[in-house]
Amino acid sequence: MTKIVLVATSASELSGHPTGLWLEELASPYYTFLSSGCKAEDVIIASPNGGPVPIDEGSLGDYFFTDPAKKFMHDAIAIGKLSHSVPIGDIDFGEDVSAIFLAGGHGTCTDFVSCPPLQKAIETLYASDKVVAAVCHGPMGLSGCIRTDDGKPLVEGKIVTAFSNAEEEAVQKTSLVPFLLEDKMKSLGATYESGDMWTSKVCVDGKLVTGQNPQSSEECAKAVVKLLQNDA
Repeated sequence: MTKIVLVATSASELSGHPTGLWLEELASPYYTFLSSGCKAEDVIIASPNGGPVPIDEGSLGDYFFTDPAKKFMHDAIAIGKLSHSVPIGDIDFGEDVSAIFLAGGHGTCTDFVSCPPLQKAIETLYASDKVVAAVCHGPMGLSGCIRTDDGKPLVEGKIVTAFSNAEEEAVQKTSLVPFLLEDKMKSLGATYESGDMWTSKVCVDGKLVTGQNPQSSEECAKAVVKLLQNDA
């Protein structure tokens, strides 16, 4: 039975500024996975600390509060999962888990960068030829990961995308983040690609799937579904 782990941040602040999960980046993949045939109980919402996941207030604003995000907020099962997220370290990433999907939001800049249980989960799945996906600031969780077979950065030699330098500057968070994801991916040996700001851009390289920004979340999830269906 296919299980997908959706990982959200536990952090409500970044350098003293309120933040959290960017809701669209979890809500849209959640419903994409359900519409592909996954049962709700097989889509696990996890976080570094477990428990309630903080939502970035900005993601509830008029322009950013997408239909999937609105649906999620009125979905008792979904909100229950978000309010009682599973600590990432409590999950057995064995045969039952087919994919991990790292949602974004600036909270990830606080707790995805140095999170040993998350790093172990990603490295375990990648080494097992399972799907590893991340959107927007979700790739913060990829930055410290290595390939267990050769010890090299997981993204080295891979075609990836993530929140661009231009987008980070546009939201005026350049001085707050621990590093710019575009620069970090390049420094780790990845081939970084980006589209226009605030337009969907997804890269698929083997079983690694990355999306540039919130607008990429649905297409990123659809790419995960396609890879899972190909393996079925």
